[in-house]
Amino acid sequence: MKKLYILTMILGILSGCADKKETPLFNGKDLNLWQIMGDAEIRDDSTFTLYGKDTELILEKGSYKNFELAMKLRTVDGGKGEILFHTDKTGQKGYKIAINNDLSDPVWWKMTGSLVGVRNLPKSLAKDGEWFLMTVKVEGQKISVLINEEPVVAYMEPAEPYRLPENSGQKLSEGAFRIKNTSEQGKLEFAFINVASPDSVYDTENQLAEAIDEQTDEIIRLHQEDFPVLDYHVHLKGGLTKEGAGVQSRAWGINYALAPNCGIGFPITNDQQVIDYLDSMRSQPFILAMQAEGREWVTTFSPDVRAEFDYVFTDALTFTDGKGRRTRLWIPEETWIENEQKYMDLIVDRICMVLQEPFDIYVNPCFLPSPMNERYDEFWTEERMNKFVSALAASGKALEINDRYKIPNQAIIQKAKDAGVKFSFGTNNGGNDLEKLSYCIAMKKACNITAGDMYKPKLKL
Repeated sequence: MKKLYILTMILGILSGCADKKETPLFNGKDLNLWQIMGDAEIRDDSTFTLYGKDTELILEKGSYKNFELAMKLRTVDGGKGEILFHTDKTGQKGYKIAINNDLSDPVWWKMTGSLVGVRNLPKSLAKDGEWFLMTVKVEGQKISVLINEEPVVAYMEPAEPYRLPENSGQKLSEGAFRIKNTSEQGKLEFAFINVASPDSVYDTENQLAEAIDEQTDEIIRLHQEDFPVLDYHVHLKGGLTKEGAGVQSRAWGINYALAPNCGIGFPITNDQQVIDYLDSMRSQPFILAMQAEGREWVTTFSPDVRAEFDYVFTDALTFTDGKGRRTRLWIPEETWIENEQKYMDLIVDRICMVLQEPFDIYVNPCFLPSPMNERYDEFWTEERMNKFVSALAASGKALEINDRYKIPNQAIIQKAKDAGVKFSFGTNNGGNDLEKLSYCIAMKKACNITAGDMYKPKLKL
């Protein structure tokens, strides 16, 4: 079945190129079109292998502006590499597409298909040791990357792209291709490489009008400075579909982790529903998280099934108060505040209790009910902040910086960073109200949060 699937994909690519000028750059016979640097070998099965770090192919003839590059390849033994286009023999100009299926890589946000430094991806749709199809297209100002025909990048280069000085060559122009192995011992294997030059004329004026103004955009700055760009807390609800989320993700350059609400009274209530959900989502270009609801979730879902998510998060908005009443802090009718200071102490105690549960990220953190939220800094005293941060650090949980509620405050975030706590950025959208993580980015700057301070998902494939 797998061979048939790959063959079907290849035929689809080739038939789609029928009205284009197609050139095989590797047809299973020779590499005569390429200059070979390092150790490359054509094997008996009509594939070629790039061995070892800095082994590289440089296309010697042909210059491409608009094109469709299709290749069948696989990584072996953790092989990693990059594909350059619009480049030259110096390799200093043009864009790079990452080849990396190594789930243990500490730089986990530059996986296969990433348009490096511009649209970095934290999830690969390919697996180490398995063949996959990569397609790279340049159509006027638009750069697209597809893995096994699933779109993962759709970037529109603006008239004035934002680039750091060391990345000044990351711009559309015209040029050759380079393919490079960057791993110490792993291998890259290729079954075919084809390039098609379309006859189309692209409306670049409209494309430029559609492009994001990168001179004011914070997201491209995160990509350029090598910071993981991931909204760890996105829900498919309120009319937002996975298709819509994918389009929005690619347009803004913000990767999404999708999380169903799991618990009694929520869309997913048992192990089988979790398995069905994950089976339907594994092939999608999203991190897959679980939002654990209520305090019953620990017994509602088995540890083995919970572990199938890339991570689990929960909040402390639901608990039982001192009189045995089920409390949901975001619902005024379910918060019984008789003495504000005592109620605040109750909230802190319940947060510390929740931190003992088996999850990865504490979200909607340090939330206060209305009207206490209007005096947030007053209630979060030094003593209470210290008690919370001490419990958080001891638990090993990561702390969400929540864009929707703009919590926690800078003082808590700074204390958490000083205590060695990891972070996540999260929207917690109610539907199509996705934003561009402005509060999260502001706190990143204010507290000097680095890439190493961000929580790394435990990706499953």
